[in-house]
Amino acid sequence: MYRFFEQLGARIAAPFVSQQQHPDRVWQCQCGQSVFFRNSQCLACQSALGYWPSGNRVASLLPGPAEGLWLLDGEPEAGPLRRCANLDTPAACNWLLAEHEPDNLCLACRLNRTIPDLGIAENQPRWRKLETAKRRLTAQLLHLGLPVEPKSAEGGPGLAFDFIGVDHEGNAPITGHANGLITLDVREADDDWRERVRVQLHEPYRTLLGHLRHEVGHYYWDRLIADSHWLDGFRDLFGDERESYSEALERHYQQGAPSDWAAAHVSAYATMHPWEDWAETWAHYLHMTDALDTALALGMNASSLELDFPPFTREDLYRPDDPGAKEFLAFINAWVELSAMLNELSRSMGQVDFYPFVLGKPVVAKLHFIHLRVNQPTPPIRDQADVELP
Repeated sequence: MYRFFEQLGARIAAPFVSQQQHPDRVWQCQCGQSVFFRNSQCLACQSALGYWPSGNRVASLLPGPAEGLWLLDGEPEAGPLRRCANLDTPAACNWLLAEHEPDNLCLACRLNRTIPDLGIAENQPRWRKLETAKRRLTAQLLHLGLPVEPKSAEGGPGLAFDFIGVDHEGNAPITGHANGLITLDVREADDDWRERVRVQLHEPYRTLLGHLRHEVGHYYWDRLIADSHWLDGFRDLFGDERESYSEALERHYQQGAPSDWAAAHVSAYATMHPWEDWAETWAHYLHMTDALDTALALGMNASSLELDFPPFTREDLYRPDDPGAKEFLAFINAWVELSAMLNELSRSMGQVDFYPFVLGKPVVAKLHFIHLRVNQPTPPIRDQADVELP
């Protein structure tokens, strides 16, 4: 099992642990000021800050051996580092890359194939919001041990993003995924536009990060499930992906989701097609692991609350006899408790629920399937023509 989940499970089981012992989300500048994932400069002492993906931390930057090179405070093994070339653009990237990397852009920024037209004034803040969400997604994927490789200019395998707007003919881009390329309408960065679409589509939740987590789920279905021995298990849980996607899409938007959709799906949209069920459930797995990790790092724990929720048990899992079943159940049940607490906090502020979803037993089995696959070693990326069927 990948080390991230081992650490997460230990922290769920442990009593309150201070953030100084587990600084996974709150780090300290050299002056002692708390700094966070998005920071590129300390607001207290003005020190330069950077995010080091290999160490999954934000730290102060000290002058390096030459101009343009930096050393990471407290991390001598990191060696000389450079700041991403997108630091001084509207993207405001705070990531670092090794001295001898051939590109001036960090890994997260190298995933871009198309950025918004910055000649349009409103696209500059849009791009910053898009990149902020994409950097968080990329960091999480790396932290989970998932393969993240930029798609080459010639195409082929790998991951890439197109952040585009309405074209000169007035045609809006279609948000989606195709062969590792994720396209997102830049208007999703506008709160008013995104909220209007959310209401029109009767969605309980719609965010930039949620979009990216959903769409990257399609990419990882291709990487982790297609043409693998996991495909039969996928079909048992999610359905047969060979069903016509276009017909399923038309049926969904004409008839809507079945009235009993919540019995076996995490969202209404998940009922549309097995691929969408996977992508929706995948996105929720990323939501849950990231939010619970953050909560624990901040010392938040709902286990002491008297919440009358029957816990999920081994019988609810995809593989009840899995050796890691106990740790996964602790994770799921801790999430139910935490989300209930955070929902109440949101309501006390007059806001919508933090997590407006209910997890049924079939959804927990699907989450467990995804968890097991995420924590299996993944072979190096290969061209589709080189993939051997099992």
